[in-house]
Amino acid sequence: MTPLFETAPLLLLATAGLAYLLGSVPFGIVMARLFGLGDLRKIGSGNIGATNVLRTGNKPAAFLTLVLDAGKGGIAVLVARAALGEDAAQVAGFAAFLGHCYPVFLRFKGGKGVATFLGTLLALAWPVGLAACATWAAVAAVTRISSLSALVAAALAPVWALFLGRAEVMVLLGLLALLIFVRHAANISRLLAGTEPRIGKKPG
Repeated sequence: MTPLFETAPLLLLATAGLAYLLGSVPFGIVMARLFGLGDLRKIGSGNIGATNVLRTGNKPAAFLTLVLDAGKGGIAVLVARAALGEDAAQVAGFAAFLGHCYPVFLRFKGGKGVATFLGTLLALAWPVGLAACATWAAVAAVTRISSLSALVAAALAPVWALFLGRAEVMVLLGLLALLIFVRHAANISRLLAGTEPRIGKKPG
């Protein structure tokens, strides 16, 4: 089931552009520099997300990165919803996610989108967002593997949406889940090989 698009196309396009720019802000790199950790792209896996910030050993920087990366998806959704409606909220969530994964400020080399995905989902349909967060936490507690937790949470998000009566977001969640799997291609290879690093550890 797809949302009913009622907002003028030009307004949706403007919403997408602004949300994309917000999503493109690389908070992981910003936090790494503020905390004197160096260039995050030369640390650990080279990823700009909170998991790689955590590999530096600086938990406050990692926490702030997680909150800010989630926040840019959530804020994009909430502002677009308040200004234009539910269709704009979905467009904004998707655009902010794209911005994080393919940021214009970093020559389109961004993060893997997990925090932004969860923040977007919490703002878009909070019961589904809570279910996805709980899924991530449960898998992480058992396996201590961030990427596996993200993949399972993303894959199950459309299922949670259907189960919780939010079928109108299923198409969007399916697209976001697909992109998360694309962004985690290297992680999937390491998972299959049994070499994926665990949370808080440097990749081997």
